Amino acid sequence: MTDIRWGIVGCGDVTEVKSGPALQKARGSSLVAVMRRNGEKAADYARRHGVPRWYDDAQALIDDPEVDAVYVATPPSSHKQYTLLAAAAGKPVYVEKPMALNYGECQEMITACREAGVPLFVAYYRRALPRFVKVGELLADGAIGEVRFVTVTLAQRAAAIDRDNLPWRVVPQIAGGGLFVDLASHTLDLLDHLLGPIDTAQGVAGNQAELYPAEDIVSGSFVFQSGVQGAGVWCFTAFDEQDRVEISGSRGRISFSTFGAADPVRLITAAGETDFHIEHPHHIQQPLIQSIVDELQGIGVCPSTGESGARTARVVDAMLRGYSPSP
Repeated sequence: MTDIRWGIVGCGDVTEVKSGPALQKARGSSLVAVMRRNGEKAADYARRHGVPRWYDDAQALIDDPEVDAVYVATPPSSHKQYTLLAAAAGKPVYVEKPMALNYGECQEMITACREAGVPLFVAYYRRALPRFVKVGELLADGAIGEVRFVTVTLAQRAAAIDRDNLPWRVVPQIAGGGLFVDLASHTLDLLDHLLGPIDTAQGVAGNQAELYPAEDIVSGSFVFQSGVQGAGVWCFTAFDEQDRVEISGSRGRISFSTFGAADPVRLITAAGETDFHIEHPHHIQQPLIQSIVDELQGIGVCPSTGESGARTARVVDAMLRGYSPSP
């Protein structure tokens, strides 16, 4: 089979190690073009990564006849725009997470790709990482019996903030919210993958430290279509670092961290505790990208689609409902 030839719109930091090299190293895949509004930075990226062509205009990259599929790696505020352009050109789209600014934009992206007859994938790459595949296997094997409830705790220390030059991840107009949107979406999407869709969700968001306009703490609850219940708290101005997800069942529980690669997946049952130490691949998006390439070549299925990404956006929106960013 011929390679799927990729073009990247927005070759910023996330593409340096996590995804750009993975597009080059996945079987049946190659990276042939990159775009950044700053042409000098696009040219530098192309030179360093051995990419044949670079652009400073997204439409030019999308229209390149040698680009088969488009990876949108810009901040969320432009995900919809570039997805719609790629769909109009008849090219499959792989878009960074969070999928868009809100659930409504996600629906527009899904509709555009469906009408154009092109697939839409979302970079919730934890769905394909070996450590979380192991969690899925334990659940499927009945290691903890019937799942009853889930608890999530994510706490981080406050980062140094320049109020005159805020990072885009805490600017709601660019990110769709704050670090909750950026980070909690990973966990909520993974739980969707492991336990099925979340049916209802509600939350309370606040801005305790007032370092930036976006929320810096969210607590909430959610119920899966299966009846499994969940609760979580996400705080980004805490004393110490915590990253813990626990899935509890009728005969045991599984604990793991969403972001801590060195932390084991731990199975706790009446028989004792078992730790599974599973490392992440160097290019952390490579397993998911491989599944996308396989699907585009007709030999596999990607677990992270526009539909699943939109479900996560719907849950995030529900948990932030009622919060108004501070001036």
